[in-house]
Amino acid sequence: MSVVNKSERTSGIKQYHIGMVEGDVAEYVLLPGDPFRTDIIAQYMDDVELVAHKREHKTYTGYYKGVRISVTSTGMGCPSTAIAAEELANIGAKVFIRLGSCAALQDDINIGDLVITTAAMKNEGTSKFYVPDNLPAVADLEVTSELIRVAKEMSNGEDYQVHWGISSTDDSFYGETPEWIQKLIDLNLKNIEMEASALFTVCHRRGLKGATICAVAANHKRGENFWGKRNVLLEQGIEKETEVALEAIYRFHHGKNLF
Repeated sequence: MSVVNKSERTSGIKQYHIGMVEGDVAEYVLLPGDPFRTDIIAQYMDDVELVAHKREHKTYTGYYKGVRISVTSTGMGCPSTAIAAEELANIGAKVFIRLGSCAALQDDINIGDLVITTAAMKNEGTSKFYVPDNLPAVADLEVTSELIRVAKEMSNGEDYQVHWGISSTDDSFYGETPEWIQKLIDLNLKNIEMEASALFTVCHRRGLKGATICAVAANHKRGENFWGKRNVLLEQGIEKETEVALEAIYRFHHGKNLF
């Protein structure tokens, strides 16, 4: 009896965690964390169908300007994100864009701005099961460049800014001490989030494309947040990142602005 290879054994069958089979999802997949955000994103697409909702993973598939796109929620953190990416890849997904929220680490980044991750510091445990610690977690250059181009174009004349650079992917939301946050600030990292490095690592191992864009929910350097209150700026940022991601996929699909 041989040791089980989970990715191999689950390829081509109904996926255990996301509850879908080949044909249910598109080649392009948006990955919000929150299942309720899939409902919001689905409103931007045509001919949308709710395909599955199992555990934290809720999936719609539809079309944006004629391009077939799916949106699947990952839940919070790297383990569930890696599971979602693995199982989606098993049934045909090839390009992933994580849509999320984050905390800014630099003075020039405001709540409601967009941050596009070019690479992620792996302050999490999931990636250790895939690659050595010294292998970087890097976003796909083509998809990320398209996100930056579209975001800059859409922000022209608006009241938000677009930033890009290295993020910190952290495993613990409440374990981030002031000392830890200051260390990340001193490293000139752009923001903290909780999923990007695992997504990039899984995509690297499987030869897929992964990117991340986040709306800023708080600024830890300035001590600004809306915890316990409605964050209208964040809500607007989530709308913006959705529009940017969909348009970036459309242009990527048609080969516009690529190298």
